[in-house]
Amino acid sequence: MGFMKHKLFFVILCFAAFCNSFAAEQTTLRIGVQSTGTVDWELSALQPEQLADFQLDIHHVANPEAGKIALQSGAVDMIVSDWIWVSRLRASGADFTFYPYSDTAGALLVPENSAIRTIQDLKGKRLGVVGGELDKNWLLLQALGQQEQIDLNTSVEKIFGAPPLISEQLRQNRVDAVLTYWNFAARLESQGYRQLIDGKGILKSLGFAETVPSLGYVFRQSWAMEHQQAVNSFLKASQQAKHQLCTSDAAWQKVIPLTKADDAATQTKLRQRYCEGGIERWGQQEQQAAARIYAMLRKLSNNQLTGQSETLQPGTFWAIE
Repeated sequence: MGFMKHKLFFVILCFAAFCNSFAAEQTTLRIGVQSTGTVDWELSALQPEQLADFQLDIHHVANPEAGKIALQSGAVDMIVSDWIWVSRLRASGADFTFYPYSDTAGALLVPENSAIRTIQDLKGKRLGVVGGELDKNWLLLQALGQQEQIDLNTSVEKIFGAPPLISEQLRQNRVDAVLTYWNFAARLESQGYRQLIDGKGILKSLGFAETVPSLGYVFRQSWAMEHQQAVNSFLKASQQAKHQLCTSDAAWQKVIPLTKADDAATQTKLRQRYCEGGIERWGQQEQQAAARIYAMLRKLSNNQLTGQSETLQPGTFWAIE
């Protein structure tokens, strides 16, 4: 009997040691997340069985710039940002890399009864622009204007500002149209404003058949190589969580409080636009298209957005094996 007790005690000790060893092997991913962003939606939808290879340590940041500072300083391991910024950093010697998160990329909106129906109709109008002079959507919209023989930079009255401010300017009729981020655009749509064109539509009109995601998870390549299994497991789990939110009403109901939308119309529109940003293809064709978009943005911004590098930097995109 004493032998059996000792044997059982030994088994329990071994099991405990195994569990502790397993927990120790888990990589902690420190993720910088905007409080008003949608990354929180996916992170909250992750299931326990998806967390076998990693643990999440979520750090909320005030805005995109705060997230970039946190990543570069080493305060977090990962944020959501854009691949243009990643390429620029790599050109200066940093080893950040990018994996797509969403291909939803903002939209141009006008009041429902507005006479503005085309890009040409913006001439002489007041346009609210989120993101400043170097916002990618604004630069690409100017390229579309050039294609249609209109210089939007000189023919419209531009008002730059933060998303909430620009939305309020539209509601108070202080601007005739706004170019804003997709989630703010979705809220305006639910209030009756009309989408004229979105980021994907702008690229399509410029001749890009491929859908190129603008936002993705950004992290150091050297760090990811050391924690490859955990990083890739997280990236796959994030995609699965997004799919779950878009296919399961029960899963979506759980994240509705995070949308900070009180009415059903706004919740529905947010879900629709969010799900339209799912990554369906991400391969060689899309990455080659990204290189062409880079060249266009470099010219449009006179190197101010991209930096001096003539081409998209090798290693900008992370590949899941």
